[in-house]
Amino acid sequence: MDPHSYRGALARLPFMAFAIVLAGAASVPACAQPAPPFRQLLEQAQAATPRLMESAANVRVAEGLALQAGARPNPSLGLEVENIGTNKGYSGLSGTQTTLSVGQPFELGGKRQARIDAGSAGIQAAQARNRQVFVDFGYELAIAYTAAEAAQARTALAEQALMAAQEDLRAAQALVNAGREADLRTVQAQAAVAATEADLENTRAAAQTAFAQLANLAGASLPYTAVDSSLLPLAMNLQPPPPAPPVLTPAVATAQAERDAAARRVVVEQSRATPDITGSLGIRRIAGDNATVFVGAISVPLPLFDKNQGNIAASLAQRDAADARLTAARLEAENLYRATIAQAMAADVRLRASMQAQNAADEAARLARIGYDAGRTPLIELLTARRNLTSAQGATLDARVARINVEAALARLFGNIPFGGTP
Repeated sequence: MDPHSYRGALARLPFMAFAIVLAGAASVPACAQPAPPFRQLLEQAQAATPRLMESAANVRVAEGLALQAGARPNPSLGLEVENIGTNKGYSGLSGTQTTLSVGQPFELGGKRQARIDAGSAGIQAAQARNRQVFVDFGYELAIAYTAAEAAQARTALAEQALMAAQEDLRAAQALVNAGREADLRTVQAQAAVAATEADLENTRAAAQTAFAQLANLAGASLPYTAVDSSLLPLAMNLQPPPPAPPVLTPAVATAQAERDAAARRVVVEQSRATPDITGSLGIRRIAGDNATVFVGAISVPLPLFDKNQGNIAASLAQRDAADARLTAARLEAENLYRATIAQAMAADVRLRASMQAQNAADEAARLARIGYDAGRTPLIELLTARRNLTSAQGATLDARVARINVEAALARLFGNIPFGGTP
């Protein structure tokens, strides 16, 4: 076999790989249903993701509790019949006294207003938690989408590497048959093909796992088999990180709302220590005298044993715990901003460096191809240049993923949905 018959195929290999990566190509069945672009998937997930549905239901729970908190105590209707006797002038019902009364409890100590304020604070806390859940979900979906997109691109690179390794094996066999290389070259090429096949299977398995995780997060009933290339291309056009930290992160906003709600519950429990009064007004019918009179009464419980001290102490402890969570959230937000900014700067430097390295590897592969076609460069140098280009493409892919992940983290920190998503 003529080893030069493989020159054209070998020369084209380095330039086919990166084009496949940028397009997000993957080997999937023709009937496969890929995941939609990120923004569209985010919109679909809002109505299908159990976590978001549960969070929205919790807001409705808080609204229902707030509505109930404003309800006043119900009145009571009473009927009393007295003097039902059988002797000494009280025979049968002739001497009965029948009283029909209406009683109404009256709350003292500002109980109702305290409940209303606590209910309103509960709604605000639930809404803050719901907002944080959605922002966190948008971040996690962006991370999962990027992971699936990168796994798909790595599969394409592995497939291209296998094609190149198989071409290497055929070229090595041709050189061995022509007496230009030792038999060791064929053995090495066969080992490289086997290793590349194993790498391809690993990348395919990793891609399937990433697709399944994305589908599970998005609330899809079936795993995806491919993703649209919608996030990785954005890595080169992202704006610099914000120069100042966020005024209020979603986590801090949630902690603040929960602390306010806990403080309102303290007031509710303190107001319950004040006893309520119950007033009643009725009409009494005296059968023996054929007379009708009005009666009235007031009852007040004596707070001798139950002063609600336990519930007050518990609510105060819950408020202290909420204070601690708020302090922790603020500290975490400050440290997270500094760490994320450092990661963003490092990711930008890494991406620029990887692109420069890839350009250099691309130029080296081009020169190696020219030299090989002219007979001045040995095959081993062309193959080495091709492998270096593949490695550089993988490094650029990893740098893109890192920059996208940092951008998603910044969006989460500032309470935004990554990459233009909307609540």
